[in-house]
Amino acid sequence: MTREKLIGNMLLLFTSIIWGSAFVAQRVGMDFVDPFTFNGARFALSALVLLPVMGIMRSRNGKNKKIEQVKETEVALAETAEQKRTMIKAGMICGSILFCGSTLQQFGLVFTTAGKAGFITALYILLVPIFSLAIKHRPGLKCWIGVAFGATGLYLLCITESFTIAPGDLIVLVGAGFWALHLLVIDYFLPRITDAIKLSFLQFAVCAVFSLIAALIFEEISIQGLMQAAIPILYAGILSGGVGFTLQIVGQRHTNPTVASLLLSMEAVFGALFGFLILREIMTQRELLGCVLMFSAIIISQLPDKKKPECIS
Repeated sequence: MTREKLIGNMLLLFTSIIWGSAFVAQRVGMDFVDPFTFNGARFALSALVLLPVMGIMRSRNGKNKKIEQVKETEVALAETAEQKRTMIKAGMICGSILFCGSTLQQFGLVFTTAGKAGFITALYILLVPIFSLAIKHRPGLKCWIGVAFGATGLYLLCITESFTIAPGDLIVLVGAGFWALHLLVIDYFLPRITDAIKLSFLQFAVCAVFSLIAALIFEEISIQGLMQAAIPILYAGILSGGVGFTLQIVGQRHTNPTVASLLLSMEAVFGALFGFLILREIMTQRELLGCVLMFSAIIISQLPDKKKPECIS
């Protein structure tokens, strides 16, 4: 393993630690503010953190480019305008889906634990190949084995003996569907845009605006509550949003997609670990077995296939 690849893997593992522990921050934040208010403040911070990152990236790209005198043509101007429209469109669509997924996750955390929310959310990795059927992408056998393991694990984790699912778990599960849709939409737009960090900034900004508007309509925004939830909001907004995304981008440049997805899926494990260490959340043996099966499902679905394309690119 090269030094660059080792550093990339370590950055991705650190990212999964940040994202996993963010479930605790989100859960604690619900003790002081309502979901829309929390997300509005969180994603506004995430967008602000990316502003200097975009400036640094733009500066580096400018220095690396050779100085050339190129005469602008109407075709070039038209292409630039088209790229801007595509970027705005991507930011609006991705931000809207992010708003739906994060809202459901935040509301679900009011009624469920950080550990369970982490594992249920991680199911988006298994939902992606199912959703891909709509665009005529056929998942491989390992994907379907993973789906079977994941469904069994979800049953043990969430479904009671009376065959009912807790409201919080169901809300987070529906949110996982939006995270899967978000991944597919990002995958669609990335080849069509020139700046991934700018797209992230736009989707954070859109999500923040939608959340704040919803908070003004449906919630009572309390300055005192925001002050009490300052640490969870700062952690989720700056570390989970701005820093986490930047580390993911840097880390993925030096490792392959399969290893990257496996390392990032560890956020579910860290979510349960930090939930136990910080919030003293304890799972039953049945729930722990469900977590093991769900994590196994994630691993199986990401294993490379020599003859067929990977489950998730």
